[in-house]
Amino acid sequence: MLSLSSINFDVVKKRSLIADFIFILLLLSFLYIISHYAKQATSHINYEANINLSIGSLIKYSLFSLSRALIAFGFSFVFTIFYGYFMYKNKTAEKLLLPILDILQSIPVLGFLPAVVLALIALFPNSNTGLELASIIMIFTGQVWNMVFGFYGTLNSIPQEFNEVASIYKLNWWQKFKWIEFPTTISSLIWNSMMSMAGGWFFLMVCEEFSLGNKNFRLEGLGSYMSTAANAGNYTAMLYGILAMIIIIVVLDQFVWQPLVAWSEKFKIEYSLTSKPKESWFLNLLIDSNILEFVRNSYKKTSMWFEEKFKYLKTNTKKEKNRKIKKNLVAKFFANLILIAIVIFIIYTSYKIIFMIKNLPSITWYTIFKSDAYTLIRVLITILIGSLWTIPLGIYLGLSPKLSKILQPIIQITASFPAPMLFPALIGLFYILKINLSYGSVILMLMGTQWYILFNVIAGALSIPSEMIEMGKIFKLSLWERFSSIYFKAIFPYLVTGWITAAGGAWNASIVAEYVTFKNQTLTTTGIGALISQAANSGQIPLLAASVLTMALTVVFFNKLVWKNLYKISQNYKVR
Repeated sequence: MLSLSSINFDVVKKRSLIADFIFILLLLSFLYIISHYAKQATSHINYEANINLSIGSLIKYSLFSLSRALIAFGFSFVFTIFYGYFMYKNKTAEKLLLPILDILQSIPVLGFLPAVVLALIALFPNSNTGLELASIIMIFTGQVWNMVFGFYGTLNSIPQEFNEVASIYKLNWWQKFKWIEFPTTISSLIWNSMMSMAGGWFFLMVCEEFSLGNKNFRLEGLGSYMSTAANAGNYTAMLYGILAMIIIIVVLDQFVWQPLVAWSEKFKIEYSLTSKPKESWFLNLLIDSNILEFVRNSYKKTSMWFEEKFKYLKTNTKKEKNRKIKKNLVAKFFANLILIAIVIFIIYTSYKIIFMIKNLPSITWYTIFKSDAYTLIRVLITILIGSLWTIPLGIYLGLSPKLSKILQPIIQITASFPAPMLFPALIGLFYILKINLSYGSVILMLMGTQWYILFNVIAGALSIPSEMIEMGKIFKLSLWERFSSIYFKAIFPYLVTGWITAAGGAWNASIVAEYVTFKNQTLTTTGIGALISQAANSGQIPLLAASVLTMALTVVFFNKLVWKNLYKISQNYKVR
């Protein structure tokens, strides 16, 4: 038994002081980075920033890119919670919002480029704010769709027993969200957030340096640094850029993702005490912080004060019932208003697009459809190859805490690293091995999309209760029997989400995998991604609109015919 005399209070005090010091240091560093970036974002307009390839400038550029990615992630998180939860709760809205999500996911970063850049530059003509916001929004489009699909999919996989408990205890929507729905989705949301950050890094070079017709745009950042180094053939600068990216990813892994993964363990559906929870040295340090303890206690006291203060509002059940009815009516009214606004926007946008593309010749449409078919084949091959190794490894990592502790940081670093930074080296390898870009582009697409499947499979494997695993051991089931009857069924809802987001990621990745620039030379292959990149760079807006529309429709039809049916099947495989 632990006695007070056995506790070394000097050590505890020292740990608390160290934790407070590190917390204050990190907070000040964060505020410095954000304020420095805000100064850059509001400075005088500079459409094409000069990129210095020195190490000193690289540090500054890395901080700018990190700021953009974190701001975009903040927007992505808020959008995910509102959009995903709205779809889950409102089945009428779901019928409209889910296809819209399919379409938005299928639109590549360059598809948003003309409208976003031109609108924001017009809105902020005298400062860099417009260009910075355009870059953040494009990074946002590379992050958000995976998070929404993951969050929405996990909400639909909540065990029915949990909903029955909420009904028995008459929890209101906020209590149900706070105590049941959000905690159940946390593990999946964190793992998908890691992958979404990686998705944002993947398009970093495109988001910080791009062309629109004969106009070039370049922001100071790590992506534009790498683009400039690649075009100059400066391999030393490219190596420095890669090292800077690795440092950013390791820092985020140790100070953000590892603590969040360890913290999410307490929300796991678990009935056994045999499994060892994950740990994080940084989370353990933060737990000792006096400052954070003060913040936690203040929050608890404030919450209790509010509950006590407004307790009288809940005393009159009849009034409470009437208030709830009025609230529901107001909520439904605003929900319908939002849906009407979305429908009007879709009709208006569709009209504009049709008007824009109506004069395209038939030969152009033939090229678009042919290119689309080539890319579709590459996407399916990418998902197949990715699934072959990510499913077994993902299950193994999810079920093996020891191995996961060793390999998880390596996988996160590898997955988060923007593959386009390695494209120049791979293109050189393709040239040596005489691999045509038509086949090589599959490898390039795979580098950015296979992680969507892996991270979702790991999240699914982590959700398997230990007693189910122990049951397999007790009954001495073979490896195949355990895989088919326990593991695969448990991960299947997550796997379908991984396939959907991987497919969307592969379509998006095609714009950089089918159209590669190195040393001011451009390599292309037949595909809708290459066509979109060519149209954006040459300023052919009608061709760009037609190509993006064709890609979006292909994705939507494929989702309806294949993914939707698989998604319905996956709802029968919930962890119970």
